[in-house]
Amino acid sequence: MPGIEPGARYKFEMIGADGSRLEKADPVAFAAEKPPAQASIMAGPPDFAWNDSAWMTSRQEGDPRRKPMSVYECHLGSWARVPEEGNRFLTYRELADRLIPYVKDLGFTHIELLPITEFPFDGSWGYQPVSLFAPTSRFGTPADFVHFVEAAHAAGIGIILDWVPGHFPNDAHGLGLFDGTHLYEHADPRQGYHQDWGTYIYNYGRAEVQAFLVANARFWLERYHLDGLRVDAVASMLYLDYSRKHGEWVPNRYGGNENLEAIDFLRRMNETVYAADPGVVTIAEESTSWPGVSHPTYTGGLGFGFKWNMGWMHDTLLFMQKEPVHRRYHHHNLTFGLLYAFSENFVLPLSHDEVVHGKGSILGKMPGDEWQRFANLRAYYGFMWGHPGKKLLFMGGEFGQEREWNHDRSLDWHLLENGFHKGVQSLIRDLNGAVQAIPALHERDCDASGFQWLVADDAENSVIAWLRRGEDPDRIAIVVSNFTPVPREGYRIGVPLPGFYREAVNTDAAAYGGSNVGNMGGVQAAEAEAHGHAHSLSLTLPPLGTVILERQS
Repeated sequence: MPGIEPGARYKFEMIGADGSRLEKADPVAFAAEKPPAQASIMAGPPDFAWNDSAWMTSRQEGDPRRKPMSVYECHLGSWARVPEEGNRFLTYRELADRLIPYVKDLGFTHIELLPITEFPFDGSWGYQPVSLFAPTSRFGTPADFVHFVEAAHAAGIGIILDWVPGHFPNDAHGLGLFDGTHLYEHADPRQGYHQDWGTYIYNYGRAEVQAFLVANARFWLERYHLDGLRVDAVASMLYLDYSRKHGEWVPNRYGGNENLEAIDFLRRMNETVYAADPGVVTIAEESTSWPGVSHPTYTGGLGFGFKWNMGWMHDTLLFMQKEPVHRRYHHHNLTFGLLYAFSENFVLPLSHDEVVHGKGSILGKMPGDEWQRFANLRAYYGFMWGHPGKKLLFMGGEFGQEREWNHDRSLDWHLLENGFHKGVQSLIRDLNGAVQAIPALHERDCDASGFQWLVADDAENSVIAWLRRGEDPDRIAIVVSNFTPVPREGYRIGVPLPGFYREAVNTDAAAYGGSNVGNMGGVQAAEAEAHGHAHSLSLTLPPLGTVILERQS
């Protein structure tokens, strides 16, 4: 159109079949106005002069399942604010200067951004997007976002986008009833309306809708050099009867509750993404026992690289919330996850969903007095980082945020003036460092051959222990957790190999705020049989503590 210059605000105006006048934002606009304004912004394709070629090449090396992966999940609007300027957001460039060095210092390998595709309502946290091709203008321009991504890559940190192809809001300027008809969504509300969220569900049976969404997935990975997609609410896409009562859903052509079109879409998306963008990962938030979520499509799987382990999260948090005296009756919550731990390529998530809607903070779930609450939290983190599976922690969890997350407020950074909070942060730094430095703690995260139980049945003492192996079978790590406030002297653990076992991490160390009960740097294996092994370690188990030991070759 003549006279339209870059930066111009615009909408599409259409006349519906019934004569109604519609004003819509451009579904493929590359930029959008800052909400509550709704117009699209004229911009050319986001072809930037990138300076991260070394990163883009290096990320293709190796198998992501065998590399260390520790994800810092972040909501950019509430990680930090500027209170002296009306509590404003940080910009993408300010976040590049502050967030990236912080995450680098703590040893995380990735940042997962809660959705930043333009969305109208702050309270949706980005999960009700309108302009899927536009980075939100809340924090700056597309060029500013590129600066943020480049800063992350320069620091050796990957960026994962929380991507929402499962539903979209019914805002008048969005995709709903786009031309006056149900163009993007199903016309039948039993298929096209999400009752839980008051949103529309895409009609995955339409080739145009699938093409739109697959193109969007590739867009973020190729035009913005992102390193992965965490796909939101996959379970709601897979099941036609998701959160619906009898008579509120329409069976598929075989009479089942599987959404065949959504399955086809997810497979197509994963196949396309992995073929086009070597080195990226896709991660499913899928909360059911759907088989093969992270299996290749040629074996009948959905083709994701990883899947969130929601069962592990639920069971272990349930255990941790019990008073230590009662934990002996809930020991199975620690061990049950290993029955299926290698059925998928799992990520262990302590995400934003666990610190909202009245659930309190992760620290707030821990029982006992102040010392015990922090000791429980540290022991739990040690257990988690020593457990098979990649790691994900929502912001604030790394220093023991006290209150529940509030998207309208900054994290409580002043808590780091307290030694207990500072100690949790130091522990996370050292746990990330240990996972990266010790191959046994990451190389076979998704392989049963990398795990062996040592003590699975000591429910009476709430002690649990296992062995981790890397590619070199002689390079092993031992993880032992004591979830009672009783220190245990001379606790014998069988090990398969002789040698000196260095204490790599002790969550009860004084540096973390603990009581400093431990093993004086390590233990020499003795020729004393235990747990079916010819050698064993006589350990001092700290109260409410986890110890990770590495065999020295």
